[in-house]
Amino acid sequence: MSSVHFNPGSDSKEVNGSVEKLEEAKVEIDDGKDKSAEPDTMYQHIRMTITPFVMSFGFRMFGVILIIVDIVLVIVDLSLMKRSRDVGNALETVSLIISLFFLTDVLLRVYVEGFKVYFSSRLNIIDACIVVITLVVTMIYTFSDLTGTSLIPRVVTFLRFLRIIILVRVFRLASQKKELEKVTRRMVSENKRRYQKDGFDLDLTYVTDRVIAMSFPSSGKQALYRNPIREVARFLDAKHEDHYRVYNLCSEKGYDPKFFHYRVERVFIDDHNVPSLEDMLKYTAGVREWMAADPNNIIAIHCKGGKGRTGTLVCTWLIDSDQFESAQDSLDYFGERRTDKSRSSKFQGVETPSQSRYVGYYEVMKTKFNRQLPPEQSLKIKSIRINSIAGVGKGNGSENHFPPLCSRCG
Repeated sequence: MSSVHFNPGSDSKEVNGSVEKLEEAKVEIDDGKDKSAEPDTMYQHIRMTITPFVMSFGFRMFGVILIIVDIVLVIVDLSLMKRSRDVGNALETVSLIISLFFLTDVLLRVYVEGFKVYFSSRLNIIDACIVVITLVVTMIYTFSDLTGTSLIPRVVTFLRFLRIIILVRVFRLASQKKELEKVTRRMVSENKRRYQKDGFDLDLTYVTDRVIAMSFPSSGKQALYRNPIREVARFLDAKHEDHYRVYNLCSEKGYDPKFFHYRVERVFIDDHNVPSLEDMLKYTAGVREWMAADPNNIIAIHCKGGKGRTGTLVCTWLIDSDQFESAQDSLDYFGERRTDKSRSSKFQGVETPSQSRYVGYYEVMKTKFNRQLPPEQSLKIKSIRINSIAGVGKGNGSENHFPPLCSRCG
């Protein structure tokens, strides 16, 4: 948990006919990180140091390759009915080394994730059992001397049967696939603050205690690198059952609202673009009504990456709800909350100039126009200046032309 102070400003609100002054508030916000993972001790410091390596894409991919190599070695070993002792020893030694690597991999993951968290997954339990059993079988097969048993077919058959058991490692690919998906999602989300506790690992951030910013809840192939929609639904049902509303800001795609019990609102915004001022007013009016209905109600807002369009409407609500007076302060705050500086200093807030500008427009609509659209003004474009086109066409812009197009204004 992190404590966040915000100044609601000098606005007042009317409650049951009386005017109540909004005071500075202190809010506890869930950072989505397990407190036990914070490096307060040497044990935890080492754990935090090796976690990026153990959970890296390269390390996980290397494990998948070794599983395939080991299965191929077993098949080759079983297919060579007549082989030299040196070849047999080489195959068995390589297989044993791979088995020891798999055991080390499991132990490192238990160390990094914690015993309770790791073994809370049935897939991890099965994976660990496969690793231990196949290691024991490999050791028996490797260190057994078949010289004196050549005349005992049953013994040879039994040992070769043990060797076949190692092929069960193919089922480890299922757990490795799951780990690769996790790593890929972390790579795509870069250093956006993630929710990584209570069995969840999602590109999802509590901006305030009642506002969540996240990336697109996906299904199919896109779920390999973005938030799986079922996991997002599980999270919201577990943390805010019957008290959440999802806002989808993507004009380009949607999903079945039944995942979120049909509590999904759409605000159609093109990628890297802005909503109309009218849509911003409708959005804040809807959020005000939802938030006022129950103090436990929250909103979860997303676009594709949970950054530009999401940040625009999150900051709009922060201004509308008097949590910030200044558009710039709200934008700075969103960027601070969305960025996980423990991973990288790369800014994960609103960066598109027009999006930041429209947050400023909403500030003006709220403070100067009482949440109403400003009066219409007719403007005439007299000239357009485009800089840095020396490498385009003749370099002077004389042959360039375009028809004026305005799909929506205001």
